[in-house]
Amino acid sequence: MILALRSTIFNALFFGGTAVLCLALWPGLVLRGPHLAALGRLWARYALWVLRLAVGLGHEVRGGENRIPGAAIYAAKHQSAWETIAFFLLLDGPVYVLKAELLFIPIVGWYLRRAGMIAVDRAGGASALRAMLAGAELRAQEGRPIVIFPEGTRTAPGASRPYHPGIAALYARLGLPVVPVALDSGSFWPRRGFRKRPGTIVIEFLEPIAPGLEREVFSSTLRTRIEGACARLSAGVRA
Repeated sequence: MILALRSTIFNALFFGGTAVLCLALWPGLVLRGPHLAALGRLWARYALWVLRLAVGLGHEVRGGENRIPGAAIYAAKHQSAWETIAFFLLLDGPVYVLKAELLFIPIVGWYLRRAGMIAVDRAGGASALRAMLAGAELRAQEGRPIVIFPEGTRTAPGASRPYHPGIAALYARLGLPVVPVALDSGSFWPRRGFRKRPGTIVIEFLEPIAPGLEREVFSSTLRTRIEGACARLSAGVRA
């Protein structure tokens, strides 16, 4: 009962505050790219503050020294909506590889477009992959970090899905290091659950994978690092 009430309060403050910020910051749409991403940091700061205030859910960053200044690829586990918020604060002007449908959300989609997010038409096949790579090249030239969720959708703690070919294509095309990212957000903010639990989400930046590996070696290394670290976090082993 208490969890449901606290989650209701969070949702009211989060969605209501998001609507107010979008309208109040409307003039910011004249900006583009990393300049507009600063507004994303403001929104993320508000959202995580409300989460801590209403639910009692905070976060801990581990392996922060593995973050790379400037352009790099961050391949992250995706368990909840939390990480789609948090990366705005944890990285400098990040761009997300996201599904194209999000660009059509009223107002929010306009911000995503102007911020330079990399949209992917999941039904577009090879042409969608080419468009994603072209967009990622432009963002890398701007020196911006690129966030991608290799499984393409949220998964429950302890579960995994095949990694989509897009991450290996980005690695080969851009010649950038890839930072694997593990987390346990789904243990507190469930994938399709309304109730959110108090506690501390751990997000861990793992040892970067240098450019130049063969595709199969890269893919195996990435999956092993992410899934192994997530299993450790899910088991409650945080040291």
